[in-house]
This record gives sequence, C-alpha cells and structure tokens, in this order.
Amino acid sequence: MDKVLNQLVERLRRALGDRVVSVVLYGSAAAGDYHGGFSDLNILCVLTAVTPRELADAEPVIRWWRDQGNPAPLLLSGEELATSTDCFPIEFHDIAERHRILAGRDVVEGMEIDDAFYRAQVEHELRAKLLRLRQKAAGVLSDQAQLLRLMADSVSTFCVLARHALRLAGLNAAWQKRQIVEQAGARFGVDPAPFVTLLDLREERIKPRSVSAPALLEQYLKEIQVLVAAVDRLER
Repeated sequence: MDKVLNQLVERLRRALGDRVVSVVLYGSAAAGDYHGGFSDLNILCVLTAVTPRELADAEPVIRWWRDQGNPAPLLLSGEELATSTDCFPIEFHDIAERHRILAGRDVVEGMEIDDAFYRAQVEHELRAKLLRLRQKAAGVLSDQAQLLRLMADSVSTFCVLARHALRLAGLNAAWQKRQIVEQAGARFGVDPAPFVTLLDLREERIKPRSVSAPALLEQYLKEIQVLVAAVDRLER
C-alpha cells in the first residue's frame, strides 16, 4: 500500500508541480481497516486551482490510479475545501477524523465542518445505496457467486454510513467494521448477522459455498431498511 501511495504522490508532483497543495489519504486505509481486494485507497488532492488545464495534466495519473482499482482522487481547490463542508459532511468528517498527509501541507488541521445537512446526507446516501443494491441484485439473483460478490462489495459502504448514523445519534462510533455493526445493533436494533457474514466472506473466514446468497440478501436488505428507518427518526 505504501509503495503505490508513494508512486501516486510522485506522479502527481511530476504532472502538476507546485500546483499540488496537499495530498491526503483518508477512509479505511487511514483508519487501519484496509482490506486488499475490497477496500479502496481514498485520496483528497488539493490544488491551487482546478481548471481544464489541471484536469488534462492529471488525466494520465488518474487513469493509472483507477487501473490500480481505486476511485479517482477528489480534486479540490483550497477555496472549495473551505466552502464545501456543508455539502459533504460525511466525507469531511471521515477526512478530519482519520487521515494521513502524504504530501504538502496539512489542510485538515483546523477544518470547520458545517453539519446543517449532515443527517439528510446520511439518509440520502443510505436510501440511494439501498436502491442501487436492489437494482444490481435483480440482475444477478440467479448467480450465487455474483450475488455474494455484489453484497460483499457493498458492505463496507453500509458500515461507513452506519458509523455516521451512530455519530448523529451522539455515540462515539468505532472505525472497525465489526464494532460498528455491533454498535448499530445496540443503538438501532439492527441485526449484525448479515453484515458479519459478509465481512467473514471478504476476509475468507468462511467459504462462499457455505452461504445461501438469496437468503443472505433477504436478511441484508431487511437490516439496511432498519438502519434507514432509524436515521429517518433521528432529530432533524
């Protein structure tokens, strides 16, 4: 992981030079919960400006980074970083709480996050991801392997959103996925079982043939709905 992160920084510096203000790793890798094959390396790259010139110069780097299986870095100007925390409180809370400065100055220190739309964003993301999961599942329902892979790919995202739901409820939410689902069970009545099964599959603690994918999907969707309803009831 460190090798590829160093390569990313080097490529960004070669492509953009002194226009790179800061390169920040955030998410599961920065929190010590990275799992190769499923977890992404999430990068925030702050530039002096983000214009078509910067996008063109960064294109080969971003294409290479995506070929490594990672999402494209978030490219923000310094001004955008300071003025968009109200629109993306989930992302900025993740960055502020667990991050690692890979290059440049620490743009996270002293960051003020506007939580005016925080609860709404968590509910929106949960509902949107639930709808997307249903859509994708409908296309692979008869394929055990693909259905399991679909659910395993999604569980990390739902754990992240569950952690933010716990923060909204006033809890000191954990960062480790298994601890998050336990807390969600205690606070919101979510059954951790389908989440734990999917985490076990990701970490190869159990074999796919030991799991009924359709039955797991039914339980998984049910518990996600319990979480959505809990967030919907939180104080606005």
